[in-house]
Amino acid sequence: MSIMRRVRDITVATLNERLEKAEDPVRLIDQFLWSTREDIIQAERLYQQYAGHSNHLKAQWLQAEQQKEKREQQALTALKAGEEQLARIALHEKASSEERSNQYRDLYEQSRQNTVELEEQLRQMRSEYQTVYDKREYYAARMESLRLQQRLNSRYSGIGEQSANPGTMFRRLEDRISDMELEAKSFQDLRRMGREFASEAGQTVQSVIERELEQLKRKLDKEGWSS
Repeated sequence: MSIMRRVRDITVATLNERLEKAEDPVRLIDQFLWSTREDIIQAERLYQQYAGHSNHLKAQWLQAEQQKEKREQQALTALKAGEEQLARIALHEKASSEERSNQYRDLYEQSRQNTVELEEQLRQMRSEYQTVYDKREYYAARMESLRLQQRLNSRYSGIGEQSANPGTMFRRLEDRISDMELEAKSFQDLRRMGREFASEAGQTVQSVIERELEQLKRKLDKEGWSS
């Protein structure tokens, strides 16, 4: 397992846990996406270098293989011509070519394995990037919904309960007007009662005066005063 792969595993493994605790998950996701994008760019560069290096090693390996076969044919040709010494020299060079071929083949196989591994890491990182990017869109939508809800709550809390509901406002206005009307009616009743009391009081006084007047008239009659 490469160092890059180990670091990527730690980052991805802790992302969900950190998201649950983050006050601003979109910002955390953006940081992760930026870091992952940088890793992808570096991995792509490394992949290109590995691919170029693998091609070079393969070319060296195949060239050594061709050289080995060529020296073997030269040895056969020398033996046919009775030139054993030349055949020995050709076989010696064949052995060197074969050793070089094995060396380059091993290097090529290792480089090709690393290239395949790096290609798989790139595929996984790109998949992770896309998955997290999709999550970012979802969390961004949730954060926007939350922001708008907070603005809505702030707007209504500023208006207050009294004016937030037109029905409540008019009911309270109706109650207030009714109270004022009742108060005015009470004053009218009091004035009417005052007038009635004054009228009744006047009639009582008038009756008393009339009685006293009749008494005075009878007194005068007794005394011989007649009108």
